[in-house]
Amino acid sequence: MLKPKVFVTRRIFPEALDMIASKTRMELWEDELPPPKDILLEKIKDCHGILSLLTDELDTEFFKTAEHLRVVSQIAVGYDNIDIVEATRRLIPVGHTPHVLNAATADMAFLLMMAAGRRLIESRMFVKEGEWKTWHPMHFLGPNVYGATLGIVGMGRIGLEMARRARGFDMEVLYTDPNRRSREDEREFNLKYQNLDELLSKSDFISLHVNLTPETHHLISKREFHLMKTTAVLVNAARGPIVDHDALYDSLKKREIFAAGLDVTDPEPLPKDHPLLSLDNCIVVPHVASASFSSRLDMSLLAAQNLLAGLDGKTLPNCANPEVYGIR
Repeated sequence: MLKPKVFVTRRIFPEALDMIASKTRMELWEDELPPPKDILLEKIKDCHGILSLLTDELDTEFFKTAEHLRVVSQIAVGYDNIDIVEATRRLIPVGHTPHVLNAATADMAFLLMMAAGRRLIESRMFVKEGEWKTWHPMHFLGPNVYGATLGIVGMGRIGLEMARRARGFDMEVLYTDPNRRSREDEREFNLKYQNLDELLSKSDFISLHVNLTPETHHLISKREFHLMKTTAVLVNAARGPIVDHDALYDSLKKREIFAAGLDVTDPEPLPKDHPLLSLDNCIVVPHVASASFSSRLDMSLLAAQNLLAGLDGKTLPNCANPEVYGIR
């Protein structure tokens, strides 16, 4: 019996590729950049499965072209690049990779919070460019992290990991989320529920951990920046469009907030001449929050498991649209 055909849109860990190759006719896109749209559509015409990345556009045209498609497996938690409504309408399960990157993402968010607040990149460049002539009591001042107030916007799995780390720094943790955590969680992590406006006005550090939806697009914009302290540090390790980048630039440029640390941007990648990159008080890294060895390996293996389960007609271990199975 002929094995199902799959297209893998980027090289991932060899352990996962070996799993896929042993049970399918696998075609691997070797280029570091994503396949252009026309090539993606050509490749998918006779495929039964695809392992995709956030940079691949799986829109209505894609699903219309992919007449034989049985499963989409995305190596990411989010799937805002996928027309999930169209996939569901066609009864195609969409796999994703939650849980396994929670700790690594929280590590990066906490790192950005500390690096932006304590001006790590600025001070490194000061040394590198030969400007360090002497010690000065007013050089590179920034806010304390220990004992500060951390506001977490989105108290899901990654938000809770941020709260776990904040305990070690004796931080007061405020949070907002459509679904309030249990009393047990609030007691264990010393969480205080607030509405968004209260959280923004009270927090020294603000970390974003919400999904990108129509409701969260530009959740943080000009109005929200005006609510923040002038000493506030904003961190985004969720999705770029959650923050209005024009409003962020204005607030940072005018020193209406102290600093920002971004793992995600809008667009991605951020053009090298983007105004945010001209600012000393904005740290931008290239969407690497999950880039620990163990997290990326686990993501690769889970994506492979989702793909193979879908090809076998089994329920995906992690499915973004369980409605295809009649589960709500």
